[in-house]
Amino acid sequence: MNITRQRNDTREHLLVTGEQLCLQRGFTGMGLSELLTLAEVPKGSFYYHFRSKEVFGVVLLERYFARYLQDVEYQLQQETGSARERLLNHFRRAERLFREEGHIVGCLGVKLSAEVCDLSEPMREALQLGASKIIAVYAQTLQTAQQQEAVNLPQQPAQMAELLYLLWLGASLQSKIFREVQPMHLALITIEQWLNAH
Repeated sequence: MNITRQRNDTREHLLVTGEQLCLQRGFTGMGLSELLTLAEVPKGSFYYHFRSKEVFGVVLLERYFARYLQDVEYQLQQETGSARERLLNHFRRAERLFREEGHIVGCLGVKLSAEVCDLSEPMREALQLGASKIIAVYAQTLQTAQQQEAVNLPQQPAQMAELLYLLWLGASLQSKIFREVQPMHLALITIEQWLNAH
């Protein structure tokens, strides 16, 4: 039992360290030897848990999206406020965080989305699956908002959810490139117009 727990702790420690490195340097910029040195884990332990760096990248993304999905669901499925307000507050919170910190905070999806799509098919699939789950939660929230407040959406909830995700991902990338909040702010204004109740 203790050995199993120790192995699980080592695996999680590698993933936490790897995520920090990826957020700083990207996936290709994260050297395996640097990861092992920083994590103070021998190479054999890494390969016990992950067959390759690519497999490590897939697990890293799956772990990130599982946590992010949980956070999004918590924000959007609370009983306080309307569904529309909860969705708007979700995007307002991200924009406010960028204003306060001056950069995208802890978003592995934004960091790796452009980088790994041509690099690794399994990692691209992990990104796609993660994004699809977030879009599904947006769609569910939009559907509730329509029922609650007769929100006049430009598209059906499923298409609207995808538009929201695409707009926000693009704006986040642009804010990252320019190191300023303006792209996210413009996206937020657009989202507020789209979700305007009539």
